[in-house]
Amino acid sequence: MLELAILGFLADGPLHGYQLRRRIAHLSGHSRPVSDGSLYPAINRLVNAGLLDRRTEPGVSAAQRHTLSLTAVGRTELLRRLREPDTLDISDSTRYFTILAFLSQLPDAADQHAVLRRRLEFLEQPASFFHDGDRPLGADDTDDPYRRGMLVIARATSRAERSWLRETLA
Repeated sequence: MLELAILGFLADGPLHGYQLRRRIAHLSGHSRPVSDGSLYPAINRLVNAGLLDRRTEPGVSAAQRHTLSLTAVGRTELLRRLREPDTLDISDSTRYFTILAFLSQLPDAADQHAVLRRRLEFLEQPASFFHDGDRPLGADDTDDPYRRGMLVIARATSRAERSWLRETLA
């Protein structure tokens, strides 16, 4: 997902590494901070694969800055990743939100809607954090107030997302 975020943000135009890091940090939030130890190796992989172009420019002080931009091959790869997310990209909320953040890059609404339909199908399956054998437990099935809280919040979030998805697909 880090590589997808890099490609997605650069689809809007060239950025310096620091600008890119800040945008990714805002997208991923405080729960998944982006370290230089993960960001710069990902950038290097994308540059080496020909998906990004890196130019060196003079910095404000003595340090040089690297400007990154998406290549034509990079744009093609971004669109492929958005059009063909794997199952984990659809089922994991954080990964899915990264896809959703850049889904408008897909020029064909049918491709966008295919991704949204996959997410809706996933959300319509019975799910829970807790189970009794194979049966998912709901908020009314537990006396633990904290587990109940988790389930109530998850149910409300899922309900809101399903409503938005149905409205968007209509």
